[in-house]
Amino acid sequence: MSNLVADIKIPDSKLALGAAELLREHGNDLLWNHSHRVYLFGALQGRNAGIAFDPELLYISALFHDLGLTKHYSSPDKRFEVDGANAAKSYLQQHGVPNDSIRLVWDAIALHTTIGIAQFKEPEVALIYSGVGYDVMGENFESIAEEIREKVVKAYPRDQFKSKILPAFLEGFKHKPETTFGNIKADVCTLLLPGFKPVNFCDCVLHSPWNE
Repeated sequence: MSNLVADIKIPDSKLALGAAELLREHGNDLLWNHSHRVYLFGALQGRNAGIAFDPELLYISALFHDLGLTKHYSSPDKRFEVDGANAAKSYLQQHGVPNDSIRLVWDAIALHTTIGIAQFKEPEVALIYSGVGYDVMGENFESIAEEIREKVVKAYPRDQFKSKILPAFLEGFKHKPETTFGNIKADVCTLLLPGFKPVNFCDCVLHSPWNE
């Protein structure tokens, strides 16, 4: 496969290729294709908006953004987004990447499901959020022309993505559904996890140990 898709270059530095190998080793075709589409859709939106960004950092963020769902990287008690961010941080530290770049990647991964915040941060953080939103929910769908979308999907097929991604999400955190409190993944547990009852923030306030 060419490393140019819809006129967007897939980074092929040693650092990028190493990250891709980790996704291939610990992920699956669903995450592989989704992660590449996230990079491409994020990069396309950045290019269309005239936003300068670091392609290598954006690509590595995309590759790691869902790795916290995999058994290899999943912790017993942290949000999967944080697990993926921590995995990327460790990888980048091992390769001597500057701390500022590591922070950007960590934030991009940890905040990629955080509505109302990520889109206002640095370009790499905002574009991962936008790429995820585009591929998962079709946010700002018409911002990318149909023929460009088709090139991306031809290179990295969706293959019934809509019906497969929600069970894949649940598989990544069904052993720790409490980590979905206060974030959109609680909706996945509500839909697919029998007996799940989401924590209610108002109950937390009204039943707190304060005595008034």
